[in-house]
Amino acid sequence: MTNTLPRVRSTDGGPPLPRAGAPDPVVAPVSRLRALDGLRLAAALMVALYHYGGRSGDISRGWGASPKKLFPAAHEWFSYGCLGVQIFFVISGFVICMSGWGRPLRAFFASRVARLYPAYWAALILVTAVFALPWVVYRAVTPSEFVVNLTMLQMPLGVPRVLGVCWTLWAELRFYALFALCVVLPGVTRRRVVLFCAGWTVAAALTATAHQPFLDAVFMPQYAPFFIGGMGLYLLHRNRRDVTAWGIVAVSWAIGQHWAVAGLWHRPNPGAFSNRHATVIIAIVTLGFALVGAVALGHLRWADWRWLTVAGALTYPFYLVHEHLGWVVVGVLHRGLRIPAPATFALTIAVMLLLAWLLHRQVERRATPLLRRALTRRPVRPR
Repeated sequence: MTNTLPRVRSTDGGPPLPRAGAPDPVVAPVSRLRALDGLRLAAALMVALYHYGGRSGDISRGWGASPKKLFPAAHEWFSYGCLGVQIFFVISGFVICMSGWGRPLRAFFASRVARLYPAYWAALILVTAVFALPWVVYRAVTPSEFVVNLTMLQMPLGVPRVLGVCWTLWAELRFYALFALCVVLPGVTRRRVVLFCAGWTVAAALTATAHQPFLDAVFMPQYAPFFIGGMGLYLLHRNRRDVTAWGIVAVSWAIGQHWAVAGLWHRPNPGAFSNRHATVIIAIVTLGFALVGAVALGHLRWADWRWLTVAGALTYPFYLVHEHLGWVVVGVLHRGLRIPAPATFALTIAVMLLLAWLLHRQVERRATPLLRRALTRRPVRPR
């Protein structure tokens, strides 16, 4: 009788990934972790709540007034939506560790590039074109700045961003590079993942005291614990009795909530747009870790509805376009058509989800497989 090792299918559409060693004492994984797709969309919607009603600035120009006046009872809660980014990073740590397991560096690189860039390029073109319209009051970038934005390296180069949310993509790229060099290149094993998590945790903590911009850019002390916590949760997905993995998750949660509070809390100020409470910030960070952990340990296997796969597919294009194009849609619906603010809020999210679906169908589903095959195809040797 042959010993068949359990396999996990990558949530980014990659091939099944074999588990190394004897079967781990975890719940048998399903073909796709659909609950994780649902969490992705929930995190993206949290960020949308923040961008549309949880802060002032450019969105006030879309509304024609501060969201604090339009949503006096809800704007404080909307202001916590920015924590959806930290939940994204936890999910990313989980997914990247899973998708990199058993893959050579070329395949890992191709999967990441093919996943990120097609929808990103489409969003750049769309937002730039809309912002260049004469009746749109938002600033358009120069042709040179647009070309640099195509690389996704505009932030380290000091070039203005077309998409406001691309700062999170810059953090993701740095995480991918660290993981690829330290774990994927030598070959992914549990030992290497553990050493990588421990080393990155220490390096990020030391970087926080060094005050060196280069080290901050490499080790990302404010965001590292969320990526590391996600990797620890994937180790628990493989083996829920892994005490070291439990320790990685616990330490990452402790450090992560510290950075979240330090970055988002301020002393109560009557003139501030919102006054976030430290306990609520900690609770949301804890909930994010707990929900990804519930997926990792198999407690959300019952959430296996097919529509969650669609929700997961819409998350990335929705995240890319919702902020800047949302400003324009809010202005058209609320100031142009005089639709009440709550209805405008809901309709804007619906319009952005529809646009995300179109981008997924017309761009991602066509360009992603082509780009992945092109990047994994070995060059022909000259005769």
